Amino acid sequence: MKIIWKGYLRASLILKITIALILGIIIGLILGEDASALSIFGDLLMHVLSFLIVPLILLTLIVGINQTTLSHLGRMGGKIFVYYILTSAFAIVVGLVVASVLHPGSGMTFNHNEKFQVPDNPGVLSVILNIIPTNIITAFSDMNLLGIIFTALVFGVAISYLRNSKEHHELGEHVYKVVDGLNEATLTIMKGVLQYVPIGILAITAKTVGEQGTHTLLSLGKMITVLYLALIVQVGIYILFMLMAKVHPGRFFAQVRTPMITAFITQSSSGTLPLTLNAAKNLGLSKSLYGFSLPLGSTINMDGAAIRIAVSAVFAANIVGMNLTFTDMLEIVLVGTLASIGTAGVPGAGIIMIATVFAQVGLPMETVGLLTAIDALVGMGCTALNVTGDLVGTAIINKTERLNPDSTY
Repeated sequence: MKIIWKGYLRASLILKITIALILGIIIGLILGEDASALSIFGDLLMHVLSFLIVPLILLTLIVGINQTTLSHLGRMGGKIFVYYILTSAFAIVVGLVVASVLHPGSGMTFNHNEKFQVPDNPGVLSVILNIIPTNIITAFSDMNLLGIIFTALVFGVAISYLRNSKEHHELGEHVYKVVDGLNEATLTIMKGVLQYVPIGILAITAKTVGEQGTHTLLSLGKMITVLYLALIVQVGIYILFMLMAKVHPGRFFAQVRTPMITAFITQSSSGTLPLTLNAAKNLGLSKSLYGFSLPLGSTINMDGAAIRIAVSAVFAANIVGMNLTFTDMLEIVLVGTLASIGTAGVPGAGIIMIATVFAQVGLPMETVGLLTAIDALVGMGCTALNVTGDLVGTAIINKTERLNPDSTY
């Protein structure tokens, strides 16, 4: 047993995750819904990753701020925000083009009497207000990522001010060393958590495959196929962007495979955040950049969800025999981009985004209920693309800022 354990520890993480993924699929197909008995191991993984999110965001960002100037941080923040907005809009265009060519939903019908309750859209203004938490403790307990980012920025800037002042320089240095030490301690805990990731992935995969089975895949197979083709096209665009920025795609994807696969299985960008931050560290990206860009991206940058909006709109239009005009498609791009930001961090955000766009374009809400049948299968690929887009943007901005020229990518 001791030899097996040592062999497990020595094996590469990506190999262990790949084996876990394959075993999870096999177990799910064999046991079916009984595979849900393994869910406790998957839930444990999500709990452990969630446990690390707050200290990782808070400490990494505070340390990162103190490794750069405020003007530099502001310039990087502006670049990453523009990147997130543009790629989200571009992803919707990609989804519309691919879906318009392949026509998902053609020939299908749905029950007009079906009722579906869509959660309320909180709107962009509500999200903006939530950036500044009324209570720091509540922001942490509610996992308000935007509020945590704001808190880290405020305290990071304050500590930087103390370190650069004559009166409080020594005090500022002491506070910074404590935060830096806690950050290193969190990263050490992260190394231990990484050893459990394959076990959790096996359990989540088995449960998902067992519950979804092949029936859902066959009944709505064309919709799923079109969406994944659009996701692949978007990855191709990422590669083009990386080549233009002189980022080596092969080295990049070698380091980001783990968060991509984990996001695919867990369907949680925020839950995968500890692994995403770890991948950025392994890439040699600047902590002052990725400590800000990745937590922000996991909240507002949803390229996968944007593609899902577009493909779902064409799918619903084909079912009801509605031809989407150029104006309709332009509305989908504009409203979909805003919806992807306005529903940030809200449970069931994907469904809210789709419902918001459908209401704007005049598509029936009953089709939203139909799309929930494939929510898990669709959400897997979309979440993986969300995380990939965050890392691609961070790597590109890192290159344009000429940060860490000796990085591995």
